[in-house]
Amino acid sequence: MNDQDISRLIEIMARLRDPVSGCPWDIEQDFRSIAPYTIEEAHEVAEAIERNDFEDLKDELGDLLFQVVFHARMAEELGAFGFGEVVAAISDKLERRHPHVFGDASIADAEAQTINWERIKAEERAAKGEQDASALAGVSNGLGALRRAVKLQKRAARVGFDWPAVEPIFAKLNEEAEELKEAMANDDRDHIEEEVGDLLFALTNIARKLDVDPGMALRASNHKFERRFRAMEQLASAQGLDLRTLDLDQQEALYLQVKKDHH
Repeated sequence: MNDQDISRLIEIMARLRDPVSGCPWDIEQDFRSIAPYTIEEAHEVAEAIERNDFEDLKDELGDLLFQVVFHARMAEELGAFGFGEVVAAISDKLERRHPHVFGDASIADAEAQTINWERIKAEERAAKGEQDASALAGVSNGLGALRRAVKLQKRAARVGFDWPAVEPIFAKLNEEAEELKEAMANDDRDHIEEEVGDLLFALTNIARKLDVDPGMALRASNHKFERRFRAMEQLASAQGLDLRTLDLDQQEALYLQVKKDHH
């Protein structure tokens, strides 16, 4: 086998899990303990894409592929399925969901393809005996909250339950903000959490209508804040100041200076 053969990676995984000669850490893992690493690796793939760092993307895709191989190996040990069956399942699914490519169906455009994709998924769920006929059926609870909000909103929009334009959502955003203020005034913790959620949901709706991925937008803002805050720390240090001893107005002045200098 050569370095680009998937069977090499599968064999490495098998050796890592060997109960006699394998790696103690790998041997003691199970699906539940590995799942957080799988999610983390997917996020690191997204981060490499945002940086347009192809060398890092290559490494992160490898880490993510290793996660798939890890889960498949554990399943094989249980007699459930192996890596080959994972490949076969996704290959079958892709061919089944793209009849306009692998069959004789005709699709007019991307929007029509999306509608057809959802119809095929609904048929698959029905074939499995699932009884949920809702337009929201199949939106995974395992998705991140922002991503799931977007998917729920898109599903509802397909049956016409959607804002006609983005402008009216700003009124909804203000309404939710006022309701949050009211919950804060009453010091109602459960209500506060609910209203914060409603505010985020409305903001996510605005992002969706503007064709902006809210998760990616927030990650970009996180990076920007981190960059500016670190620069603020460096500016304070260069002036012989201890950031922890400055009051909020002094800290804000430093932050505004950094914002002006670094954009």
